[in-house]
Amino acid sequence: MIDITIFRSNNQMTAFEISGHADSGPYGYDLVCAGVSAVSFGAINAVLEICRIDLDIMQGDEGGYLHVVLPDDLEPEVMEKVQLLFEGMIVSLKTIANDYSQFIRIQDK
Repeated sequence: MIDITIFRSNNQMTAFEISGHADSGPYGYDLVCAGVSAVSFGAINAVLEICRIDLDIMQGDEGGYLHVVLPDDLEPEVMEKVQLLFEGMIVSLKTIANDYSQFIRIQDK
């Protein structure tokens, strides 16, 4: 099971954590894990490239864990872009979860 937790404060995302494995197919052929990885890393790369900020990123050595913390001192216009990009990520993850709910759990805190 992939657990995705979105951390918020004052209606803004402050961090997110993705942990676990979907185990929806053999290693290397797990489409759910591949989709979650592509969406999350694509969003991170978009934020890094477009917003030019430093994110606090922690990863597990062998996959299965990703924790990203947004800086709390961003200019409002940069924060707005970051929020939009990461909210787009959440929409994509929820789309995957709609079809594969037995492998993904998403919660907001």
